[in-house]
Parts: sequence; C-alpha cells; structure tokens
Amino acid sequence: MDTDAQDRHAAERTAMLEEVARDTWETRRETGRGELSRRVMEALGRVPRHSFIPAEERPHAYRNRPLSIGQGQTISQPFIVALMTELLDLKPGDRVLEIGTGSGYQSAVLAELGANVYTLEIIESLGREAMKRLSELGYKDVATRIGDGYLGWPEHAPFDAIIVTAAAPDVPNALAQQLKVGGRLVIPVGSPAGAQTLYLMTKEADGQLTRRAVLAVRFVPMVPSASTTQSR
Repeated sequence: MDTDAQDRHAAERTAMLEEVARDTWETRRETGRGELSRRVMEALGRVPRHSFIPAEERPHAYRNRPLSIGQGQTISQPFIVALMTELLDLKPGDRVLEIGTGSGYQSAVLAELGANVYTLEIIESLGREAMKRLSELGYKDVATRIGDGYLGWPEHAPFDAIIVTAAAPDVPNALAQQLKVGGRLVIPVGSPAGAQTLYLMTKEADGQLTRRAVLAVRFVPMVPSASTTQSR
C-alpha cells in the first residue's frame, strides 16, 4: 500500500474511527454492542478508503457516510461496514463469501482480518475495477468473480461466513445452502422502497437459519441476473 498516502489521511481516518465508535455507542440498544472489537476497528483503520472511490468523491472519503461509486451503487457507511464485519465474528483463515463487491472496500476490510474472501459482483465494470484495485493494493487473499449473487459460489462452499452488501427480499436459498453449520450470515432484508432490516443469521444443525434483527438500514437492492429473475 501507499504508506505516504495513508499518512496524509491519518487525521481523517482517526476522525472517521471516532465517529464509528460514537455511532456504535448510540445504537447499542438496537445492536446489543456498545463498542466494536479492537481487531475490527484496526482493520477499518488500515484500509485506504480514498482508494476505493471515484476521484470526485475523494474529498469526502473518510466521512462516516455512504458515497457513490457509479452505476447506481454506493460504498457503504464506515459504521455499517464495521458493524457487519463485527457481526461475522471472523477468525484468521475463515472462508467468507461476500455478495456485492462494489468498489472492493468491504472485501479489503475482511482481508485485513485474515479471512479468505470470495466476492461476487454482478455489474461487470465495477467488478473488473475492484479486481484491479484489490490486486494493486496487495490484497492477495481476495478472489473476485463477476456473477449472480443469488447463486452464490458453490465451488468454494461451504463458507464459515457470508456477508451480503445489498438488500434482498429474503435470504436466497443458495446462500443458506452454502453456509456451514454454525456459520453466520449477515444480510439486509427488505424492499428497495420500503423498510429494510439488517439481520444476523446462524445456521443450525438441522439446516435452518435462526435470525436476529440488528438494525434498520438502507441499502441498494440486490440485483439478480436475467436468468435468476425468470426462475424465481
């Protein structure tokens, strides 16, 4: 990574982390977490968020809010990225499936925690850009693919954890099947124009998912391919 560029943004990154900590405290009644783990906060602080957004958005790179990355998509608010990452409760070496690569920012945060990341993006231009960006920044434990998130990535299943960075009407069956028993799924569920809720789900021994509502959220919709739409 570009250490000089990182240093130029040090004060902004520190301010961002302080805002994330404040949001965590303020939402503790909903999330059940008054603070995030040191590992997650340090991972968030190591990722150069300015490298994951278009040039015109870079003056706002370390503000605690979502930003446009083109194609009608956004890079999520750092607080939400941190919270979703925390909910996964990752250990080094865990195999994680991410649905919705976007700019690659969430992938980088997961990789900073030592996870082996498999990430899918359906919008080809975004996926190609993210592949190039993650490679240039040295994230070698991130495998990227252009594909339909509703289908998951069965060749690398089962996964210790799955994170979905777009809202689905409900949990896609393929993702539930590709999660290990005891594994965690973090996903926003709801309609594009209506209420959405971030859920933490755990796969039980009988294959069922238990779910816990965490927080009201607002995400872009999860986009299926034409073939998936026809089969639903």
